[in-house]
Amino acid sequence: MGGLKVGVSGAFGRMGSLTCEAVESVADLELTGRYAPGHELDDAAAMAGSDVIVEFSRPEVVMDNLGLWREMNAHVVVGTSGFDIGRLDEVRRLWTGSEHRCLVVPNFSLGAVVMMWVAEKIAPYFTAAEVIELHHDRKADAPSGTALTTAERMHPAGFRAVESTELRAGARGAEVDGVWIHSIRLPGLLAHQEILLGNQGEVLTIRHDTTDRTAFVPGILIAIRLVGGLPPGVTVGLEPLLGL
Repeated sequence: MGGLKVGVSGAFGRMGSLTCEAVESVADLELTGRYAPGHELDDAAAMAGSDVIVEFSRPEVVMDNLGLWREMNAHVVVGTSGFDIGRLDEVRRLWTGSEHRCLVVPNFSLGAVVMMWVAEKIAPYFTAAEVIELHHDRKADAPSGTALTTAERMHPAGFRAVESTELRAGARGAEVDGVWIHSIRLPGLLAHQEILLGNQGEVLTIRHDTTDRTAFVPGILIAIRLVGGLPPGVTVGLEPLLGL
């Protein structure tokens, strides 16, 4: 065996299992560690010696895990959701002084990456925006990391948050940087997002649908292979690896 040594944290979850299968399917990567608290693989020491650790644990434990991986001097690819500006600042503080890279990826789907990039580019031409994100009913958090990142990236456009009187609390969703985000959780869905941008007399809609988790595999492999070439510290999103 040869190539980059890869450890997967959250290895028994849906995305962790997918990542293990993806790494084992290619010749230039070697799966050398699996970590899954609460299962038989509940030993973080199994990750020692990894060149890259992919983190897919639940949001409530991910920061503790990142502290462990930093001490192991591994590059880290974070796929766990829920990294808003506050949590990203926390990761940047954690990574201060490290020569290794931490790549936080809100969405590994290449189509979703392009969706967020397009939204950021066209946002200055509109006065208001709203995001509807739709996920399966087992998703642990809301809003999704993709929706949060989309709103934050459109923020420099200076949107005005359109206010309404809520007859029921929460009807307007959550306001993030002037963008209202609406989260839908239903069985039968996987991962979907609509971005609606409005001006007087017109609306532009961008929609992306992930219909199978295999859509995430190319992005996961790109992140693992190229994270080591990023500048030291914390990088957010696949865009720098795709030349966007």
